[in-house]
Amino acid sequence: MDLSPLYISIKVAFLATIITIFLGIAAARYVLKVRRFKGLIDGIFTLPMVLPPTVVGFFLLVIFGKNSLIGKILMQFNINIVFTWVGAVIASIVVAFPLMYRTARGAFEQFDITLIYAARTLGISEFKIFCKIIIPNVIPSIIAGTVLTFARALGEFGATIMLAGNIPGRTQTMAIAVYTAVQAGDRAKAYNWVFIICSMSFTSIILINFWNNRQTKSTARRGDI
Repeated sequence: MDLSPLYISIKVAFLATIITIFLGIAAARYVLKVRRFKGLIDGIFTLPMVLPPTVVGFFLLVIFGKNSLIGKILMQFNINIVFTWVGAVIASIVVAFPLMYRTARGAFEQFDITLIYAARTLGISEFKIFCKIIIPNVIPSIIAGTVLTFARALGEFGATIMLAGNIPGRTQTMAIAVYTAVQAGDRAKAYNWVFIICSMSFTSIILINFWNNRQTKSTARRGDI
């Protein structure tokens, strides 16, 4: 059994998750600070969550295609996004981004703002307040969002096949491998990939529940003290 879809999926999901963490946190922080067009910006950031993945993939194909402005600029540097594993990473980032963004924003909105005011009275810079006060207090939510983002990126299909294609050994992820196996009538291979994907996704959910239970018990102990 060729395991390249597993390696490609893990590589794509890992890189997409790392990038999405920073983008999601930055976007959530920005939306909380912006005053004008907040609803519009939030809608744009959340849109990939409600759009069909194939529609997202179509837009990405239009944006990064060889006939687009961005595509032509990239081609001048011999950079091609379409039908490459980089395209798979970009597709996963766009589709998984709303999960990280919404999770981070929810955590920031529930944060006790009096701690920020207290830090400002001590002369602490906004950057240090964000890194040393806000982030440590919302880290459980960030970790939960990270696990969800990784699971979503791991199982991405529609946008990936539109932008990166289905090239065995290069862009064929596990989700695409399931589709290919079914199309070829190879149910045994399809079952194998489905089992692997379900196992990894279920493990992600277990990790989230374990972390949440651990944080709840830790908070309860501090409350008793």
